[in-house]
Amino acid sequence: MVRKIAERGDVIPALAETFREHGFAGASLSEITKRTGLGKGSLYHLFPNGKEEMAKAVLDDVAGWFEANVFMPLRESEDPAAGIDHMFKAVVRFFHAGRRVCLVGTFALDDTRDRFASEVQSYFAAWTRVLAAALKRSGFDTRTARETAEDVVAGIQGALVLARAQDDPGVFTRAMKRLQQRTRVSHYD
Repeated sequence: MVRKIAERGDVIPALAETFREHGFAGASLSEITKRTGLGKGSLYHLFPNGKEEMAKAVLDDVAGWFEANVFMPLRESEDPAAGIDHMFKAVVRFFHAGRRVCLVGTFALDDTRDRFASEVQSYFAAWTRVLAAALKRSGFDTRTARETAEDVVAGIQGALVLARAQDDPGVFTRAMKRLQQRTRVSHYD
């Protein structure tokens, strides 16, 4: 039975999970209608430019969540170590402790990346930049802060892939603990 959803934002979580599971190319309109419970007409009413507009809306939603829950705390925490710890906790929540792949990461891996290059680049660049700034504020030198931030973001993404490939979310949990340890200044003293 097709149901009605009043707001565009109401359908974003179902769209996100569809794109996360099937990728952009693999998310057929029939799969999207099945997952959202909306008919094609309702979907096109909410997203007149079709699947591409749906994907942009989902990417914007992810960017908004990361801005509020990861980037802003990293930027604004008076105690940079507390902001970094908050980032790790938020990331564990967002990725369901390694049971959920990174939607932006999936878009970065195939020709979808070119279609959404700006969104993909912005997400990873912002994350690396704000984490590096927090690491620098916590006592890392500029170069080490930048390199550590790159390693942490890459490590999170890699841990998500490896946890999924091995069907073992513990891979993600263990990697997060090691990565968090790398963000401690005493690690480099």
